[in-house]
Order: sequence, then structure tokens, then C-alpha cells
Amino acid sequence: MRPIPPPDLSATAHRIIIEGVTLSGRAFRPSDWAERLCGIMSTFGGDQQMRYSPYVRPMMLDGVRCVLVEPSLREVEPRAYRFLLDFASDNELVVIDPTAPMSDDYCPVPGNALDALSA
Repeated sequence: MRPIPPPDLSATAHRIIIEGVTLSGRAFRPSDWAERLCGIMSTFGGDQQMRYSPYVRPMMLDGVRCVLVEPSLREVEPRAYRFLLDFASDNELVVIDPTAPMSDDYCPVPGNALDALSA
């Protein structure tokens, strides 16, 4: 088994955020969806405490539950990366991908919220 390299945390411009809001503007349910989704990639340490993967973690962004996906997950575990994107697509969730071209003038992240991710 090859060791998993740590994610490149400096690559904030390429992180993907799955928001807990549908394309129609409704809040996604259940309210703990982000923790559940990240939980499938979590591990348990020797102290029996759950630890989220360094590649996928829940977060709050402007009061909305989200899942932050590190771009390096695509290289380390492409099936997990595809699963996360398919989950978002199947549930019609807003996906913020700074590398993808946007149609119209729609900006799902107000202000400089992405800048806060690097802090």
C-alpha cells in the first residue's frame, strides 16, 4: 500500500466547494448532510475519535453548510472524487469550482468568502 501524500493546502484557488443549497435555492436536507458525506471518508484514531480526511471536510460558508474538496483527491482517489461530484449533481447542489467557466454572471460565493479559506 503506497502512502497517501498530504493535500496541498496552498491551492485554495482550485478547491471545490459543494454547497448545501440546491440549484433552485432551497436548503439541502438533512441538516447534517455535510458531516455524513465527509464521514464516509473519515477514519478512527487510536483514541477512538473520528478524524475527517484531509481531502474532504465539512465547513460553514456564509451560514451555509458545505463540503470542501481538495483538488489532490482527484489524483489520490479518483473514484471518491467522482462520487462526491456525482452526489452533488444527483442532488442538484451548487458546486463552486473556481477553475470551471461560469455561465451568466452568477457568483455563488458573495464577496471574498473564498479568501477566508486560506486563513
